[in-house]
Amino acid sequence: MAAPPGNKTNGSKKKLKTFAGLTAAEFQHPHDAAATEALSSVPGLDTVVSKVMELGVERVYYLENTADNVRVTERMLPRLHRYLGWGCRILDVPEPELYVTLNPVPNAYTYGHKSPFIVLTSGLIDLLGDEELSFVIGHELGHIKAGHVLYTVLANNIASIVAAIGQATFGIGSLLGQGLVVALHDWYRKAELTADRAGLLCVQRLEPCLRVFMKLAGGAGRLWPEMDEREFVRQIRAYEEADASVLNRAYKTLLTVRRTHPFPILRAHELDAWHREGYQSLVGPRGLLE
Repeated sequence: MAAPPGNKTNGSKKKLKTFAGLTAAEFQHPHDAAATEALSSVPGLDTVVSKVMELGVERVYYLENTADNVRVTERMLPRLHRYLGWGCRILDVPEPELYVTLNPVPNAYTYGHKSPFIVLTSGLIDLLGDEELSFVIGHELGHIKAGHVLYTVLANNIASIVAAIGQATFGIGSLLGQGLVVALHDWYRKAELTADRAGLLCVQRLEPCLRVFMKLAGGAGRLWPEMDEREFVRQIRAYEEADASVLNRAYKTLLTVRRTHPFPILRAHELDAWHREGYQSLVGPRGLLE
């Protein structure tokens, strides 16, 4: 297998470490673990899960995806396929299907509980460089490795599911379901922090990860050459310092309660902290990706 792109040290290709036998618990963010435990205790979760299975939502989305998007293979978009293969070897996860969809909005997502697949938008591919794309694919593989995909299906369809249950129970189910909506969104945001760690394990350099967050926050293509990573790091520090105010913490809670993803600045801050601590202890004597 060819060496991963962009990972150069002193002019030569850097060999990436693989993590045979890696478990999700080794890189799971503690906020994700706590949110997962809280979510599993929310009343009505079992009902929603059974409704998803009953409606066959997963199969419908898979068929729509294969009909509307381009599947990445060794011969179709081979560069992306190599990134996928490297990520799977590094994280020790079975290779899922990967697709590209025509959409100018930069985005990536993983769908399907039994047969997961990853989708990248054309806008994301246009925005990111090679290592940055490897980080994003590693991030999505992290969702699979950590077993996030079932709850992701629920989070993406929770509004329509709660409405359907509400109609069947004269609105009572909808009222109960609002607590589940909030809990799912809280879990979704915190699961992203775990997946970011998986992405870092795939590129094994912090800089491309931070560049992804910076571009997602405001990376207009024509202005990218003028963006400064050091200024972005200063912005991360300013956001961190704002938490010193109780009022600012309250505002942040209100701003994020309905979001499915954390703010890019928060993601950058959390990954930077893990890179200086847990990541360094995890990346020990492991195999090398040739």
